[in-house]
Parts: sequence; structure tokens; C-alpha cells
Amino acid sequence: MTLRLRELSVQAAGRTLVDRLSLDVAAGHMVGLVGPNGSGKSTALRCVYRALRPTSGAVLLDGTDLASVPLRESARSIAALTQESHTELDFTVAEVIALGRTPHSRGNGPLTGRERELCRTAMDRLDVAHLADRSVLTLSGGERQRVLVARALVQEPRVLVLDEPTNHLDVRHQVRLLSFLRGAELTVLTALHDLNLAAAVCDRIAVLSHGCLVASGAPAEVLTPELVREVFGVDATVVRHPRTGTPQLLYDFVPFDTSSPSPGAVQEGTR
Repeated sequence: MTLRLRELSVQAAGRTLVDRLSLDVAAGHMVGLVGPNGSGKSTALRCVYRALRPTSGAVLLDGTDLASVPLRESARSIAALTQESHTELDFTVAEVIALGRTPHSRGNGPLTGRERELCRTAMDRLDVAHLADRSVLTLSGGERQRVLVARALVQEPRVLVLDEPTNHLDVRHQVRLLSFLRGAELTVLTALHDLNLAAAVCDRIAVLSHGCLVASGAPAEVLTPELVREVFGVDATVVRHPRTGTPQLLYDFVPFDTSSPSPGAVQEGTR
């Protein structure tokens, strides 16, 4: 299933949060949104999973404008993990994961045998099966994050929208989750802060700054020292991973210079 953002703009309180963003995510590919804090990544993702209505432009799913699709129907195709995902009710892990079947259910009937198997498989994949009977209120941040990803998988989406999915995860679970997503044959649009993780797992990277798309392409094309300096305000050396060949960034840690441009500052004409 293809995902396309077409001239997407979002304005709020007199500010432009996303400015005419156009981006294509091919079926089965993983595209990473990167950029400084406040660059518009989360705002763009909210438009995709329909928590926010764009001021102008459109989100197209297989060529169909999502604005013309009932919310329940689009929820059968698109699952989201948001930065604000949380559960304040005293549900068990198994109950939270089962909520992923809500867009497909009719009424409050019990899960079918197939749906129970979906839940078991998702729990195994995310290494949370041993937590099935625990209250989500007792989990660590990383455990809860894995439960919420499992819930999204149980939804059986064709498109996954993930806002910082590796937040709170230890290195093992970061690698395990992103490796799974890489091979899951899903269409994935994800915001990531870690440029090295983005380079390792994404087919393409889109760089945002001040709501504008400033670069888009394969990781090796996009993640250059010049772009990292211009957009993020830091100096970095780009090296190749010895086994995969993907670009990896080695950052230069130097005393903070208050006279340097603020991160995300992009000169006119680069947008």
C-alpha cells in the first residue's frame, strides 16, 4: 500500500508548522523523518494517522484521499504509535494488545481463535509474552513501548506510522524492533532522532527543518557532513559501516559556541 503526502501544510496560532510537504512512501518501504526538535515531524505524522486535519494538501493512501475515508475504515489500514501513547486504566498487557482488534470488531464480542493467535504472535515478536497478565501501570517505559507496538501489529495494518518508536528501549530491543520492521513488508513512515538508526534501517530519509522538506533520498545521499551541520548545527564525520556499507555519523564534541547558528537554521533557497 502506497502512502503519499501531497503539498501538506499545517498552520496553528499564526505559525506554519508544516509547509507544503510532499513525500512518497512506496509500498513495503520504510521512510524515516528526521530533523531538529520542532521541525514538524510529529505534526506531519499526526495528519497521516488522522489525529490532526491539515490546513491544506492531502494524505493519499493508494491514491485515495484519506479525508474521504471513514475513520474506522482507515484504522483498518493504518496503525500508529505516537509519542503521547499511554494507558492510564488498569488493563493487563494482554487486554491492551487485544484493543488493536477494535477497528475490525463488531460490538463487544470475544476475540476469535485467529485473533487470539495474532495477539500471541505479536507478544512473542515484541518480547512481552511474559508480561501478559501484568497491569500496564506497573511496566517500565520500555516495556510499555513494546506493548504498544504489539497492539499496533495486532491491528493488522498495511501502513505503520511510528513517532520515535525506539524511545525508552534498550539497545537490544531497539535493534530487534527496527530489524523486524525492516523485514515486515509493511509500508512504514517513522520519525527518528537517532540518525545512525535511521541510516541503518530506512530505505529513504526525509529531512525536515522549520516545517519544510530540505532533503530526501537514500541515506548515503542525504546524510552528508554539510547537511548535518546546516540542519542540526553539529559537525560530524560520515563513515561506512564495515559490514553493511550504510553511512554512520561520528559527532565532533566541542565546547559550545554561543555565536554559532541555532540548530535547524536553513538558509533561504535551500528549501
